[in-house]
Amino acid sequence: MNPVISARGLTKRFGRTMAVDHIDLDIPAGRIVGLIGPNGAGKTTALKAILGLANFEGELSVLGKNPARDRASLMEDVCFIADVAVLPRWIRVWQLIDLTEQIHPGFSREKCLEYLSHTKVTPQHRVKQLSKGMVAQVHLALVMAIDVKLLVLDEPTLGLDILYRKQFYTNLLNDYFDEQRTILITTHQVEEVEHILTDLIFIQNGKVALSATMDEVQEDYVELMTSPQKAEQARGLGPMNERVMFGRHIFLYKNVNRENLADLGELHTPSVADLFVATMKGGEA
Repeated sequence: MNPVISARGLTKRFGRTMAVDHIDLDIPAGRIVGLIGPNGAGKTTALKAILGLANFEGELSVLGKNPARDRASLMEDVCFIADVAVLPRWIRVWQLIDLTEQIHPGFSREKCLEYLSHTKVTPQHRVKQLSKGMVAQVHLALVMAIDVKLLVLDEPTLGLDILYRKQFYTNLLNDYFDEQRTILITTHQVEEVEHILTDLIFIQNGKVALSATMDEVQEDYVELMTSPQKAEQARGLGPMNERVMFGRHIFLYKNVNRENLADLGELHTPSVADLFVATMKGGEA
């Protein structure tokens, strides 16, 4: 099966600045991929190229199409949520539903209204009457009612409280995702999405710093928590990162023999956040 997104040498320059620097990647169908990087790393620019919103150098295929050349037809199979605050404040929910039905052939009014019936949002509400969380519910209702193959979420829960953030991702998984669809997420709240991700892509300075499935992360990376007395011995095994917490030393390793670590302390699978910090530090070094 052909990948949903495939890039070879994907590059984007702004003057002398290399925003995206010869990226290679393949994202298959039925995956939930976290595209994670610090501010200015190039992830938003990469998303714009994927969505046909920016020209690029190199090769890029999204659902078998060139997004810069075939954006109109591509958008029939792609949905994008950039931020929960982009809806016009004057518009009513029923008008949004009418508009979406007119512009997207894969939209189902019945599915949208069914989802909204489980919220406090009514078709008569204006956007300006809704909280940020309720606006996010409107966004999600519109998106889940569209039969597409690729959903791109760029900081979709930015500014929402924890209850709405958890509800957002729960609804996304239970009511939308299946093996025929692919979801690409960028977020700074990595702790909230790591339990739903199947794949990770870290981007730094316009380059891919890490690309792995979550299964590979569990196989390849391990954290060791040890006492100060054994810290020097642990350093001798070549960790990629070290930090101290409550007097205990925590080392992160890649592709190390775990039997050599077992006698030094407790072993854990690193969180996405800890792996991200360690990878970014390694790139700076």
